Amino acid sequence: MINTITILGLGAGDLEQLSVGVYRKLKNAQHLYLRTKDHPVVSDLLKEGIQFETFDKVYEKHDSFEVVYEEIVETLIEKVKETDLTYAVPGHPLVAEKTVKLLLERSRGDRYHVAIEGGQSFFDAMFTALKIDPIEGFQFLDGTDLHESQLNLRQHIIIGQVYDSFIASEVKLTLMERLPDDYEVVLVTQAGTKGETIKHLPLYELDREVEINNLTSVYVPPVQDDELVYGDFQKLREVIRTLRGPNGCPWDREQTHESLKKYLVEETYEVLDAIDNGDIDLLIEELGDVLLQVMLHAQIGEDDGYFNINDVIRAITEKMIRRHPHVFGDVTVQSAKDVVTNWEQIKRTEKENGKEEASILDGIPKELPSLYRAYELQKKAAKVGFDWQDVEPMWEKVKEELDEFRKEVISDEKEQMKKEFGDILFALVNLARFYKIDPEEALRFTNNKFYKRFRFIEEKVKENGQVITEMSLDELDAIWEEAKKYDC
Repeated sequence: MINTITILGLGAGDLEQLSVGVYRKLKNAQHLYLRTKDHPVVSDLLKEGIQFETFDKVYEKHDSFEVVYEEIVETLIEKVKETDLTYAVPGHPLVAEKTVKLLLERSRGDRYHVAIEGGQSFFDAMFTALKIDPIEGFQFLDGTDLHESQLNLRQHIIIGQVYDSFIASEVKLTLMERLPDDYEVVLVTQAGTKGETIKHLPLYELDREVEINNLTSVYVPPVQDDELVYGDFQKLREVIRTLRGPNGCPWDREQTHESLKKYLVEETYEVLDAIDNGDIDLLIEELGDVLLQVMLHAQIGEDDGYFNINDVIRAITEKMIRRHPHVFGDVTVQSAKDVVTNWEQIKRTEKENGKEEASILDGIPKELPSLYRAYELQKKAAKVGFDWQDVEPMWEKVKEELDEFRKEVISDEKEQMKKEFGDILFALVNLARFYKIDPEEALRFTNNKFYKRFRFIEEKVKENGQVITEMSLDELDAIWEEAKKYDC
């Protein structure tokens, strides 16, 4: 015979708020267990002569709520093997009640039956106390496991499980990631009871309240100031949609995927420049400009009816999970080299299942800067064995190309000179690849170095009251050598 756990909700407040049905079941229960006696209705139950056991001692044994809930559930499962029992929890059994969730999950397989008999949720009391309408949209979040990514600041937010000042402090710090320190929140304790208290206070004072207990919740009113949601992705999407809309910006509305290509390249190089300069504020701004380009392309796709930003995000999320089986699956790797090997194997499998490329080199964009493209072409070819195994032939190739270029210079054949000079650069890229040097990054470093040194010359000349165009190369070169001493 399979026994039953009947789960009752004690409601949000006093005995008068219990339904007649729940009260009768509590009164008639032969084996009654309460998750905790720390609830307003419990003292009334004792006065009514109702006998019960609680799990408060389990809370005293452990530091983790997860472990507490596990022990409570395991105890109840052992008890129900012998007889039917009744288990009562605060509020409604299906609202923020982890032990009930665990009991339902583990009842599968006919180990025991679970009967949910309801109970008043504390939501009714909270909505009444705060005088808010949930139809406007609200979130109910767990204070013991609150993450910034969960917050929808445009909605009413109720944060439960704020048991003590430590949790209140964690809630405060999480909210401060998105809200100003003095944003007004509301602390509600014992909602719906005679002891109900409601206190409005600035966010930074949230964990300084001594009244916090297991019947405390935090209410965060919806944000009304648009600037406070400028960090929300949906706000950015709304802005881009408006710019491209009927009453938006004429320039934004005229853009196409093709017209925006040059801007994406420009913004990408500005990101690299910010990184090279070590300027974090500039990096934030430039990354935002790159994101703007992505958002514009996605909005154009949405306007044309082909795709939207959700498709873009879904595609990259799927790819990252698919290509990282060592993180999201059961594949084991020992090093970063193993990760790259797996990545390339997965890419090959994807291509075999999709459109076959005419060449292994076809996946390299023609629009890449030439040094980068040379690097990628050589790297791809090397993967199938078309590569020298040591560096000496690479050095010889560089010398060979230099000699051939010199011959064309003597002949003064401009077209051939250009081709041979390209061969020199290609050979140098091969050498850079062997020594694991990014040629584009190396040249960018040298360009920046030249810029700084030449600016030093200009400033020095100006400081000396001279005119740069009237100075000799030897004079300028002497200042150049001085610039080198300052690591310019």
